[in-house]
Amino acid sequence: MKEKEEHKESSEAMAYRVGGLLYVPALKGGMAEKLLESSLPALSSVAFCLEDSIREESLHEAETVLHGTLTAIGRRLPGVSRPLIFVRIRSPIHLEQIMEKFSDVTDAVDGYILPKFDLSNAWGYVSLLEQQKRLRIMPILETVMTSDALCRRETLGELKGMLDDFRENVLNIRVGANDLCNLYGLRRPIDRTIYDIGPVRDALLDMVSVFGRDYVVSGPVWNYFHDEGGKSWSEGLCRELEQDLLNGFLGKTAIHPLQLPYIRRSLQVSRTDYEDALQLAEWKDKALGVAKSRSGARMNELNCHGRWAQRILTLGRIYGIREE
Repeated sequence: MKEKEEHKESSEAMAYRVGGLLYVPALKGGMAEKLLESSLPALSSVAFCLEDSIREESLHEAETVLHGTLTAIGRRLPGVSRPLIFVRIRSPIHLEQIMEKFSDVTDAVDGYILPKFDLSNAWGYVSLLEQQKRLRIMPILETVMTSDALCRRETLGELKGMLDDFRENVLNIRVGANDLCNLYGLRRPIDRTIYDIGPVRDALLDMVSVFGRDYVVSGPVWNYFHDEGGKSWSEGLCRELEQDLLNGFLGKTAIHPLQLPYIRRSLQVSRTDYEDALQLAEWKDKALGVAKSRSGARMNELNCHGRWAQRILTLGRIYGIREE
């Protein structure tokens, strides 16, 4: 029982530390040195992808390269700080195969990313969780079944019910914005956020509505890392990061290292929010459940803002406080 509680505590802490998750095709070499030497500023976690970024005919080669990367990382452990490391697999069968092939480098892997997670494959993953009690996963919601307005709420509810039995194993719920856009033949331009695309926005909000009370739900990927047509990619990213947080998403998938500092800064908390969160966490009034904030600009209510305060304090400890 104690082992399970420690695992749960560790998973809950790790869920917030995932932060900006940098996607890297598993074929890419030289990554062990970059990760161990901290040469990528603001990197908190990395996903080595064996799915969409790798063609079927290159999968075996990608697995070989990745095994070499993880072996090099494992030789330097413990005692060397590194980002969290995840492997994105293709299916329940592929996950089982990879866990067997990579059994000698498990110390270098913090968990696995499950793409296109829905009712067509969820039972396969759940059966593996029953066998591997310490397996950590991050499912991705990105299929028709989890986004179509006619069925998504029922589907999302069923998926949550299945995952709730293994809650300590689930670090994040992730969302696949590009896959959802592709369902409708859409793509957001550099000066628009994902929340400007109605069908995708509505699906994302249902996802965070179902999972956000009990899990960290990560924000969608941002596709730009250079300016285009005189428009700033970073301004667009910052607008979307602001919308992510307002809508209950925490962290973000990154496709380029240039995106990471912006994602990390978005996870820092303002001094005002941190002070208010402390006030709520250290509440001493035995009679009243409301009080003026320390800044004097708003009202803090113990019953209404308690969970918000916990999240702010956790983010502040991990990512720091942003002075205003």
